Amino acid sequence: MRPVSVVGIGSIPIQKENPLSLGEMGVMAGRQALEDAGVEMLDAVYASNMLGSELQNQKHIAAMIASGLGQVGVEAIQVDATSASGAAALRAAYLSVASGAVDFAMAVGVEKMGGTDSATPVLARGLDQETERGETMVSMNARVMQMYIDANRNRVPIEKLLEGFAHFAVNSHANGAKNESALLRKPITLEDAMASKTIHAPLRLADCSPICDGAAAVILASSEMAKSFTDLPVQLLASSCSTDRFSVASRKDPLSLSASRHSAEKAFRQSGLTPNAIDFFEIHDAFSIMAVLSLEACGFAERGSGWEAGINGSIYPTGNLPLSTFGGLKSRGHPVGATALYQACEIVRQLKGQAGANQIKASTGMMQSIGGAGTTILTHIFGL
Repeated sequence: MRPVSVVGIGSIPIQKENPLSLGEMGVMAGRQALEDAGVEMLDAVYASNMLGSELQNQKHIAAMIASGLGQVGVEAIQVDATSASGAAALRAAYLSVASGAVDFAMAVGVEKMGGTDSATPVLARGLDQETERGETMVSMNARVMQMYIDANRNRVPIEKLLEGFAHFAVNSHANGAKNESALLRKPITLEDAMASKTIHAPLRLADCSPICDGAAAVILASSEMAKSFTDLPVQLLASSCSTDRFSVASRKDPLSLSASRHSAEKAFRQSGLTPNAIDFFEIHDAFSIMAVLSLEACGFAERGSGWEAGINGSIYPTGNLPLSTFGGLKSRGHPVGATALYQACEIVRQLKGQAGANQIKASTGMMQSIGGAGTTILTHIFGL
């Protein structure tokens, strides 16, 4: 396997409802990435999308975007891993380049969720339709959050736990307020977060990411070739994937988030890094409970203590492990098929010193993407 680097990125501002079509959005992000890379022709296009066939009656999205980009004759394959689809497309592009099968591969994600009431029930199809029918992603994450509270309430006051969860939203909104492409660009206070509307107890509005539209793209090439296209290539040091038992109830320990742990362990082995070597983490904070469990599963916090990372300040930009540096899913937005590729673009901008008001000091960055209720989890590590 040969080393792989990023040579181009592109993303469009996230909107509640984008007037462009699914294909137009994907092509716009893809063109930005091509221009950024200075590449005219690709060898492969891997497009990620979850909801297009249900909400826009559109399949064959990779071929559609490739055609719109003038990439006729290339390999074009659509990738779907529910809310981790963008990470699955990135992994497909990584493997194709690392293996030597192709020289230039684009991972492009696109999703249109706004302007309809149908997104929530369609998102729920990422759950087990035999044993979890009637649940939604909101209700399932609320169930897991309650499990977490119950497991820790004898040693930690419930209000203290909820305060810890609220810090994740405060951090995301503070970072998103400085990101011109974010959907929710308004800081919130800790009091705002803790007083926000209860959506499904114990989940509050501040614990949940918004429905929105977006598209983002990343172009990969071998690290040797990348030197000819950028003065500061960002290397993709690791790409891994792991799955858990499909339904939450069938898991031996739903709070261990074992797919997150196994995926992270694979990525650390592949990169030769340890958790202590990661400078920042673009975490999958679709729900604050998943952010807390991911910190614990990846080795950044002890079991049952991930909630403390907000209270002690470590997740903030000046902390030991900044999270969601451009606002994360909670503030930047969570257009599910494109989310992971926004994360990848943001990591590249941070490492290349192009993050503007969101800039932190870093030479390594990690992202994790969650498909379903912790079922399929992918980890990617980037470095200079």
